[in-house]
Amino acid sequence: MKNAIVTGGSSGIGHAICLALADAGYRVVASGRDEARLEALAQGRPDILPLAADLAAGEEACEALVRAAMQRLDGLDLLVNNAGIYVRADAGSTRGEDWRRTMAVNLDAAFYLSRACLPHLRKTRGAIVNIASDWGLKAGRRAAAYCASKGGLVLLTRAMALDHAAEGIRINAVCPGDVDTPMLVKEAVKDGLSHNEALARYGADSPSGRVTRPEEVAALVCYLAAPEAAQITGTAIPIDGGNTA
Repeated sequence: MKNAIVTGGSSGIGHAICLALADAGYRVVASGRDEARLEALAQGRPDILPLAADLAAGEEACEALVRAAMQRLDGLDLLVNNAGIYVRADAGSTRGEDWRRTMAVNLDAAFYLSRACLPHLRKTRGAIVNIASDWGLKAGRRAAAYCASKGGLVLLTRAMALDHAAEGIRINAVCPGDVDTPMLVKEAVKDGLSHNEALARYGADSPSGRVTRPEEVAALVCYLAAPEAAQITGTAIPIDGGNTA
């Protein structure tokens, strides 16, 4: 059995990734802030191990998460840096605390966790998949901190892929557009939209005519972790219905 750590596993894309990896034969340490949701995810699934953590707490918290995960696993084949937050504001209206927290969760935590996992991944010639965003490839309005953090994550992916390819460690980024998740619903409520209205409006903005499903992102993560993707590293793959085209 292979082993994985997935952050942001309590809902949305992370929830789908945990289930997909477990179904693919992984033992998954699912991390997130919401302990109750993690326990619900792991209910009846001995291959999913919940581990609550607040990655915004910084370097020591990230390293502690990896240490705790490795006490439950007999090795590490995959790290999925999925935890992320979104602040809707342009640069002029972004508070300093929101900027710092966005960077802490979306970029700093991915760096600290990846660094802590490298010794374990060298042993298995494993992989890292970073969940970035299509707004890490192109800008979006009223999302200055989010775009900066996801753009940084894309280039962190590429830099680390170059540095560690000779060690057999593959590092890629997945860049979703709008996905049917609680984060999307939360933003829809701010705009006075219901869930279905949000799916219709955001879907209409996509060439494909719909938003992405979390399970579709999870399937791409599983592929990038598989032996069939052995020659894929340093990429940032959009999964956005054609928006970045």
